[in-house]
Amino acid sequence: MTELLSPEEREEEFGRLMGWLQRSDRNAMEKKFLFKDFNEAFAFMSRVALKAEKMDHHPEWFNVYNRVEVILATHSAGGITMKDIELARFMDQVGDP
Repeated sequence: MTELLSPEEREEEFGRLMGWLQRSDRNAMEKKFLFKDFNEAFAFMSRVALKAEKMDHHPEWFNVYNRVEVILATHSAGGITMKDIELARFMDQVGDP
């Protein structure tokens, strides 16, 4: 099983990410991505879906037109783990200009 990040590890990793926030209602992280249009948003989601499937680690997400809202948490561990950080880094690479 993947282990939860300690508060110190979480703070350190969040400092390396772009725009990710800790949710106040649970041990999870979130970010909102904005794209030029639906095609760009869908392309982002497609790339992330392929990576997530390889990792066997799937995001919670919501899409309306050019906006994709993402929540990451490792459900089996009960919160944020390095799996979430790894997927967040990938999302930052493919989602931000």
